[in-house]
Amino acid sequence: MNPIVVIPARMASTRLPGKPLAEIGGQPMIVRVWRQAIRAGVGPVVVAAAEEAIASAIERAGGRAVMTDPDLASGSDRAYAAVQALDPEGGFDAVINLQGDLPELDPEALRRVAAALKDSGADIATLAAPIIEPYFTRARAPAGEGPLFHHIGIYAFTRAALARFVALEPSALELREKLEQLRALEAGMRIEVARVDAVPLSVDTPADLERARKLLS
Repeated sequence: MNPIVVIPARMASTRLPGKPLAEIGGQPMIVRVWRQAIRAGVGPVVVAAAEEAIASAIERAGGRAVMTDPDLASGSDRAYAAVQALDPEGGFDAVINLQGDLPELDPEALRRVAAALKDSGADIATLAAPIIEPYFTRARAPAGEGPLFHHIGIYAFTRAALARFVALEPSALELREKLEQLRALEAGMRIEVARVDAVPLSVDTPADLERARKLLS
């Protein structure tokens, strides 16, 4: 495999506008995530930016960014657009789609998801961690006693699977549950899930941002 890591980023977050440039420990969050991805050593890392401000922040840090259409519907669409622009010949045969709001990302997570894709032969690989402390939720699967797992939104696609995925129309279950991966499953694509020990902090709200600043100051 010859993977590339793509970090889709846009400023228009509903709950935390401008979050890619939110400062954590003296640097923009998107730069911190990019640096952690570089440390993984699984392949080149590029940011798929919806706005020039994001691209400029990455380029000032010494990284590479690709401008993408701000109106793209999802991070998967943005990652695919960036790879097509960078590598139209298809030299990269796997794409790791990394969320730009995981400032405490363990680089080992990227190594694990890349290995899961390579070793399994699946179309897509992702990660999950055991839920240690129970919490209330409106729905969970499976019901009853036994282990539960928290999904981590990092995806490794084969290049062909990503091309197929973004060409599919949103599926019925995806629209009902607002979960992109259901589109892949309804289309008969195979998703391999690798286990890791912990869930990285995801910054989605102002409270999450303050927590990240305290942890990483």
